[in-house]
Amino acid sequence: MTRLGFLLLFATFGSFAFSASSDPPPLRVGIVGLVHGHVHGFLAQSLHSPEIEIVGVAEPDRRLLSQAATRYGFAPALLFADLEGMLQKARPQAVLVYTNTYDHRRVVEICARHGVHVLMEKPLAVSLEDALAIENAAHAGKIHTLVNYETSWYRSNHAAYDLVRAGALGDVRKVVIHDGHNGPKEIGVEPEFLAWLTDPKLNGGGALFDFGCYGADLMTWLMDGQRPQTVTAVTQQMKPEIYARVDDEATIILTYPKAQAIVQASWNWPFGRKDMEVYGRTGYVITVQANDIRVRRGGDNTHEEQLAAKPVPPPYDNSLSYLRAVVLNGAKEDALSSLETNVTVTEILDAARRSAAEGKTIPLPPSR
Repeated sequence: MTRLGFLLLFATFGSFAFSASSDPPPLRVGIVGLVHGHVHGFLAQSLHSPEIEIVGVAEPDRRLLSQAATRYGFAPALLFADLEGMLQKARPQAVLVYTNTYDHRRVVEICARHGVHVLMEKPLAVSLEDALAIENAAHAGKIHTLVNYETSWYRSNHAAYDLVRAGALGDVRKVVIHDGHNGPKEIGVEPEFLAWLTDPKLNGGGALFDFGCYGADLMTWLMDGQRPQTVTAVTQQMKPEIYARVDDEATIILTYPKAQAIVQASWNWPFGRKDMEVYGRTGYVITVQANDIRVRRGGDNTHEEQLAAKPVPPPYDNSLSYLRAVVLNGAKEDALSSLETNVTVTEILDAARRSAAEGKTIPLPPSR
């Protein structure tokens, strides 16, 4: 080979090596639990994402573990019957949790001992007691413990929040949040998912916890983390023949010194919806599905406008980019998913459950 050819080959190889080495490494993640139906949506979309490497799957139900291995092509070495074994052998940097809600506390306490970060499906916990235990474990283990909501990535919600923060609507006075669908059985969730969704111990309630958590999360975010003064809730069983052990209809009213929120959570609506209305002193914004908003402001602008919400800046636009940025790059946690916000969410849901059971308003203490 001529000297010129060698130099060209070296330059080409060197350029390739530099390019390859400059690619950011994937985040090593473990999957914990296969009983939460959202795991299938995640795996269908993100199994081969360059942002992550799935290094282990932990699930005590061997039938579900075998089904997942067949469906997604997981090698036998990736499959574990227990979380401890997966953490010790696979050594993930973070885990994605798809267990029932009751098991969240156990998962975080184990991961905290191993220094492994956690991203779980909403809500954080089935009780305030468990939420505080999760908080203590996360702080002791110095791990990020984040809660994933579908609505955290909606452009429309971020556009509404930006209008509030900019003072474009005046001080927030009332927020009405709708989250619900026909019901988990009616939409055909997996049997293992339905089993714990309709178990008051494993889910904390029915629609109250399953969908009420969205509104509590969004309202806490809009109020910059402020806790409500009172929580009042009414729950019903519209379909006791299907949901004999839990509520399928819930309304929560939250009061603040100068604002009020109405959180509507349902397994009875003819169509699924996730949206909110934010009314300020001088204007309002209504989110329209994930990407649009309707706005009306005071002054000369007396007509409502429908606008496309601008994209959410990365890495805060999807759960995987966000988790990877927080764990590997030290990105700041977003308030929607933060442990601090979600302890308050659980406090609200816990008080709402008591309010519905006792038929009275529950005042929250000034501090926890």
